Amino acid sequence: MTLCVAALQYCASDDAAATLAHIEPLIAKAAQTAQLICLPEAASFLAASRAQLEDRAEWEDDSSSQKKLAALARQHGVWLLAGSLFLRRRHDHKLVNRSVLFAPGGQIIASYDKIHMFDANVGDGQRYCESDSFAAGATPVIADLGDIQLGMTICYDLRFPHLYRQLARDGAHILSVPAAFTAVSGAAHWHVLLRARAIETGCYVIAPAQCGTHSDGRQTYGHAMIISPWGEILAEAENGDGVITATIDVSKITDARRAIPSLNSSAEFGNTKFYRRQQNQPVTSA
Repeated sequence: MTLCVAALQYCASDDAAATLAHIEPLIAKAAQTAQLICLPEAASFLAASRAQLEDRAEWEDDSSSQKKLAALARQHGVWLLAGSLFLRRRHDHKLVNRSVLFAPGGQIIASYDKIHMFDANVGDGQRYCESDSFAAGATPVIADLGDIQLGMTICYDLRFPHLYRQLARDGAHILSVPAAFTAVSGAAHWHVLLRARAIETGCYVIAPAQCGTHSDGRQTYGHAMIISPWGEILAEAENGDGVITATIDVSKITDARRAIPSLNSSAEFGNTKFYRRQQNQPVTSA
């Protein structure tokens, strides 16, 4: 059982229509071989300011970006993952950072709202406080692609391995990690974290990525990757726009999990014992 997949890398502008026009040839190129095409986080635009984000976020039930991507999925007859779109919920008007999966017929078959908000200071001169603008999700999501199951995550989720373990134990074969990793944290952590999530879960990892300098001055790391269940980098993008592809082989997942059956372990343990240096007596932590 196999599936050809593609991950895109590009630099989103602050205008959704312009970005989608820019990536249309990349999607067409990927569709020549891939059955599943994955776009990065902020797939349609990356705002220059919080005010611009508030102004340009689209309604979840009336999104021109979703309509355009649905049409592209239908045109090429592919599964198309919008790594994330910045959408406004109708019921409470709050913004969400949402990954959306389109079927080959163009219909939305799954969506996932980013759980872990990127509130961090990586030392690049930018202030990152995603929770100022977005409502966090609370529900892990697996999408059914037929014989293959896709676990959906977004960017900063990558630093929380328990989410990926749960997705793998619940049946995911592939883990999507669309990202807009900063250049600073990406250079330090991107490769290590992606390979670790693949190795820990025995899943393929697809990580489409933003790259370059954006309208708000932030620099994103790029290096879109596809990684095997054994932690091997099967494909990695160079600098600038790019399309990478690889073949998902479910038998490789079975082999990796048989060799290292860590997903089967459910060992329970109690509270940590803390040994004070002077008294050398065990103390149960609170």
